[in-house]
Amino acid sequence: MTRLTSAEAHLARRLGLFDITMIVMGGIIGAGIFITPYIVAQQVPSTILILGAWAFGGLVALAGAFIYAELSSQSSVSGGQYVYLRDAFHPALAFVYGWALLLVTQSGGMAAVAVTFAKYVCALGHTQTSDNFAAFLAAIALAVLTIINCFGVRAGSTTQNLFMILKLIAIAALVLFGLSVTSAPPSALARSTSSAPTLWNSLTAFGAALIPVQFAYGGWQTSCFVAGEVREPQKNLPRGLLLGVVGVIAVYLSVSFVCVHALGPVGLSQTRTPASSVMQLALGENGARIIAAGIAVSTIGFLSQSMLTTPRVYFAMAEDGLFFASLAKLNRARVPAFAIALQGAVAILITFSGRYEQILNYVVSVDVIFFALTAGCVFVFRHRRKTDSPPPAASPMPVQLAPPFRVPGHPVTTLFFIVACCAMLFSTVYRYPHNSLIGLGIMLTGLPAYLFWKTRRVPIQ
Repeated sequence: MTRLTSAEAHLARRLGLFDITMIVMGGIIGAGIFITPYIVAQQVPSTILILGAWAFGGLVALAGAFIYAELSSQSSVSGGQYVYLRDAFHPALAFVYGWALLLVTQSGGMAAVAVTFAKYVCALGHTQTSDNFAAFLAAIALAVLTIINCFGVRAGSTTQNLFMILKLIAIAALVLFGLSVTSAPPSALARSTSSAPTLWNSLTAFGAALIPVQFAYGGWQTSCFVAGEVREPQKNLPRGLLLGVVGVIAVYLSVSFVCVHALGPVGLSQTRTPASSVMQLALGENGARIIAAGIAVSTIGFLSQSMLTTPRVYFAMAEDGLFFASLAKLNRARVPAFAIALQGAVAILITFSGRYEQILNYVVSVDVIFFALTAGCVFVFRHRRKTDSPPPAASPMPVQLAPPFRVPGHPVTTLFFIVACCAMLFSTVYRYPHNSLIGLGIMLTGLPAYLFWKTRRVPIQ
């Protein structure tokens, strides 16, 4: 799968195992764990089901990490999922993925997190937040991070490593002080389980709860985007993926347990700032302000990580002659500055497109499709190695020996991940058909865009 172009060869390999682990954790832990527990509680107001949703989401994320670890162990070039889909299936599918990444999945997720950052900043200053004002603050944050990441991969990585450490400090404070809070009264728990829903309603509710959980766990795959800037990528990328995802599962289960412990399922479902509510119970107003500041900083770290990694996909598309040629150009810091600027601009535009929940549904409905398709790449590459069959036309991937890392329990674990993705897609479309169809519609506009770029295709040499 390895292919080096003249431009790719000039990307600086300055990231090690610690950087990748921090990138994985930084790409996952943004605002999700601090704000989505209340959305989960609204869908399944039961302690067992709330914790079960976060645990199941962790298993899905771990299964996905195993898959991406095998795929990343076969490649040393930037692009991640784009490269895997291109080499396993067809450049058209890979282009649609990159197109959706720019217009829906990554940019939409960044916009949602940026708006959350703005809301926590306003909460810190005890001011009311209108949607327009929150979008304005979010746009400023995205613009600043766009500029910072144009200074080089080392600068971007160091910045997000620092923010990742601050995130962990904020989370540790939340867990420790949250455990000191007296448990929610039993009456609150009883009210949350007083009804007897049907099996179908319970299943669909649990599936709906997995939508924000999936969003909160998403982001580990972005570490593969920067493979061209990692030292010993075939070894460090798989290790960093697994270390990072396992660490995040432990963090998320701890935070969700503390929120339910302190607020109870009903109380959790009734607050839009659960982390602040827990800290306010523990330390009063000062506690709420401390955690609000920590969350605001952590969301900036997530945005910085996204700005560091995702533009490498557009860089790879331009390298293939399927996007603006300027996106394949590196600046003096040896980073694709035009691609970074494009990512920032689109994310800023999306901040004004809708509420947090709407953007969330646009993202998940499209994201899980490509997660499932990328998992299918494992079957394709393994079959290709067994049969020594050539890759499809226009795909530069040579037939290789077995990768250094192999998915444990394959094909069972791989199929589990694919089925989980399909189930989440069904649940998202079933619960939010309008928003899901909008996201899918935007994704499908990538097909005519691909045909347009294909007619103009002049690959960078």
